[in-house]
Amino acid sequence: MKYQDLVEQITPELYASFKRALELGRWPDGRQMTAEQRSHCMDAVIAYDRLHHAEEQRIGYIDRGRKQGAWEARSGKAPAGDAEQLLRFADQQEADGDRGDAE
Repeated sequence: MKYQDLVEQITPELYASFKRALELGRWPDGRQMTAEQRSHCMDAVIAYDRLHHAEEQRIGYIDRGRKQGAWEARSGKAPAGDAEQLLRFADQQEADGDRGDAE
């Protein structure tokens, strides 16, 4: 049997059981998962996701577009684009202020 055939045989209940086992690091019967079991289980969950879920519903999906645009719309700021911006930490600003280096 091929790997894809195995993935197609995974039921929603088995998928949920695999996800739960990965979250806890243990099988439903309480036994600890080995590193190899975790790896195979994660591969199966990811493959099942690819087959049965939309991209936004998959494990590990990060929405990089809408959230940034929504923040800019709420804040009234235009997108920064490729412009360079200086990042200053609070403790650095306080130190600069003490030395008179503030801009």
